[in-house]
Amino acid sequence: MTKRDYYEVLGITRNASKDEIKKAYRKLAMQYHPDRNPGNKEAEDKFKEAAEAYEILSNDEKKNNYDRFGHEGVRGSTFGSEGFSSVNDIFSHFSDIFGGSSIFDDFFGGSQRGRSRRRGSGTPGADLRVSLKLTLEEIAAGTSKKIKIKKYVQCSVCNGTGAQAGTSLKTCPVCNGSGEVKSVSRSVFGQFVNITACNNCNGEGQVVDSPCKNCMGDGRVQDEVTIKIDVPAGVQDGNYMSMKGEANSGKRGGPPGDIIVVFQEIKHPNFIRENDDIIYNLFITFTEAALGSEVEVPTLTGKAMLKIDAGTQPGKLLKMKGKGIRHLNYSGSGDQIVRVNVAIPQKLSSKEKELLKQLSEMPNIKSSSETEEKKFFSRFGL
Repeated sequence: MTKRDYYEVLGITRNASKDEIKKAYRKLAMQYHPDRNPGNKEAEDKFKEAAEAYEILSNDEKKNNYDRFGHEGVRGSTFGSEGFSSVNDIFSHFSDIFGGSSIFDDFFGGSQRGRSRRRGSGTPGADLRVSLKLTLEEIAAGTSKKIKIKKYVQCSVCNGTGAQAGTSLKTCPVCNGSGEVKSVSRSVFGQFVNITACNNCNGEGQVVDSPCKNCMGDGRVQDEVTIKIDVPAGVQDGNYMSMKGEANSGKRGGPPGDIIVVFQEIKHPNFIRENDDIIYNLFITFTEAALGSEVEVPTLTGKAMLKIDAGTQPGKLLKMKGKGIRHLNYSGSGDQIVRVNVAIPQKLSSKEKELLKQLSEMPNIKSSSETEEKKFFSRFGL
């Protein structure tokens, strides 16, 4: 099968910088990640193809050879000489570009597979996903929340070993402590060695002879605990953060999972969010717009006075600097944008109607109306 051009695979130009190459690969890895496309062979192939392209183009020497001679210039240069043999090869090879110990830091529910397990260290604990609802006021300034969750915690009786007091773990008789079982098969192409995790000890290399009666040999029990979540200012709906090692304890001393906190923004009754700015619709009377006024408006931190200049037109936007949401990744805050609306009364008394009729005949009112009418029709060439 003919390989595609590596630049085409990543969707970049030949003069792309290293940061652009890295960014393009990361985007594709996120898109075609197996956990996001379970059972999709085409997505897995594209995931491997992107990794192979990045392997070549991120290395100056390999990139130069590829630019000069194409795929022939880098034959045997990709990971494992024949490209990436499995998704796990990619995880271990490129985990550094995803900003954490594992590529799975960027996805929900996948970090167990990315965690390494030492022999005898037990089975890793599962991750937990928590949805946290936040008001716009909490998002604007940042907040701390305490919530209760149910999770597996280390057994206090056996200290997580799973073994009854006075006893200890024993070496697995099936794998002799290696945690792995090898099987050899032969064919016309030669001998193949297949290595799998030992089913008897689940790859731990040790087994419990006398299980702890409190945890039944699991090394952990279920409990309800209170956790504190420190929410930074400026998060958006759908953003998430990882709390390392705060989820379920692993079996028999295995490493704990992570809590993935997903933020949900509660709709605000007064404000509309636009990135880190907030928009407020202010309704004033005709006289306040014509004569000018000072009105009280709500903000995310309380109330503030806002000056309305005489002659303010409906739809005008007034800026209250720094009254918006604090930026997530840098200092400063967004603004509060106040959109001026003129409230038109729906019911008028006879006296009010008469006064408005008299007002409409006044020279300034009439000329102002005619000027706005001319402006409107001039927009359409009329």
